[in-house]
Amino acid sequence: MTRPGSLPRVGVVFRPDCSPAALPRSAVAAERAGIDELWLWEDCFLQGGIAQAAVALSASETVTVGIGVLPAPLRNVVSTAMEIATLATVFPGRIRVGIGHGVQAWMRQAGAAVPSPLTLLREYHGALRRLLAGELVSTEGRFVRLDGVRLDWVPQQPVPVLIGGTGPKTLRLAGEIADGVIVDSLNTPDSARESLDHVAAGQAGRDGAADFATVQYLACVPGTSGRQRLDDEAVKRGVAFGAYGVGGTVGEITAAASAYPAQTLVLQPLGPDVDFAGFADTVGEVASALRTL
Repeated sequence: MTRPGSLPRVGVVFRPDCSPAALPRSAVAAERAGIDELWLWEDCFLQGGIAQAAVALSASETVTVGIGVLPAPLRNVVSTAMEIATLATVFPGRIRVGIGHGVQAWMRQAGAAVPSPLTLLREYHGALRRLLAGELVSTEGRFVRLDGVRLDWVPQQPVPVLIGGTGPKTLRLAGEIADGVIVDSLNTPDSARESLDHVAAGQAGRDGAADFATVQYLACVPGTSGRQRLDDEAVKRGVAFGAYGVGGTVGEITAAASAYPAQTLVLQPLGPDVDFAGFADTVGEVASALRTL
């Protein structure tokens, strides 16, 4: 799951609290900066992940678009599979999808909360992967029930379905069944390794573990005040002082990011009030520097 001997992939986040009207030019800016991946959030009640992905893919030509994450309780698995399959058919090989529990307070607010989010995620992920593979799916789970469903339009290339989560049980589930895991930004390098240890425990005895993808979000603030802004944010969030996110010069960001063990490092602005094109240019420089380490 770590990156020895391999070049890291680098991504950038377009935050859903930025105007949707800015997404097309932001996708172009990410691609122009030489960034591998553009990642999108589906936070309630801002922007839909599938709609964002369609816009970003249409506006760009080569950048991979990741959705991290879609809250499973909000979406019927069949409609999710149909929409992902459509995107993957039009833009083959350019989409990665993460699913998760969703923030439980938001799920309750939307009337979508379930009594066992972990059971739902297991059932949902299994059905989604089988549908995207073109299988005829019948299942009678606790939450996911399908009767002879098969997609008419099946992606020509496999679509990776990752799981995003923070708790040990969810991380172990990702290792057990998913194509990869998304680790959130509230991690130091040490706690990120602990998260991946939980994932590895879930992978024990599983075939194909070598192809498992690890994606790490990292809050990022470039510039001379970057580290101080991150430390101030750490205090607000109650996370490790001096170890939250990456900031400063390109060299300082590169050095700090390289301490994280994930295959893909995704840098996210600290807030929506950022010049995205300038931020993407900095992330592109970091990507170039990481590839030379």
